[in-house]
Amino acid sequence: MDHWDKLDAASTPNLEETATYINNPLFQELCDYFDKTFHCLPQFHYSRCSMAKGWNLKFKKSSKNICTVYPCVGYFKVLIVIGRKEKEAFEKMLPSLSASFQMIYAETKEMMHQRWLMLSIEDSNQLEDLKKCILVRAK
Repeated sequence: MDHWDKLDAASTPNLEETATYINNPLFQELCDYFDKTFHCLPQFHYSRCSMAKGWNLKFKKSSKNICTVYPCVGYFKVLIVIGRKEKEAFEKMLPSLSASFQMIYAETKEMMHQRWLMLSIEDSNQLEDLKKCILVRAK
C-alpha cells in the first residue's frame, strides 16, 4: 500500500503502514512498551464516530482496553479512561506528571465516575506521562 487512507474501512492497515503514516518514532516506542510490559500488540478497529472517524488501535490487557490510539500525521492521540477503580492511584501520581497533563486532567469533566482523557503525544515527555498512566490503568 503506497498511501494509507485511515478513512478507508475496507482496507485494514498493519503496524508498518500505521507507523509510516504517523511518522513519529514515539509510536513505535509505545508499541514496544506494550509488547515488552504486557506482551500485547494493538488490535485495529474502524470507528464510524464523527469525532474520530477512521482506523484506530486498541491496546488491551486480557480483555480490558487500556487505551486507544488515533493516528495523525506527525503524532498520535491517545484516549485513556480513568475510572472509579483507578482514580485514587491516578490522583496520587498526578503531581509527578507534567503541568500540561495535569491541566488536561483538571479540565476533563468526570462523568459517571470516569474521565476520558484525550492526549496528543508529540514528544518524549508526553509519552513518559502516558506510560505512567498506562501502568495505573492496567492494574
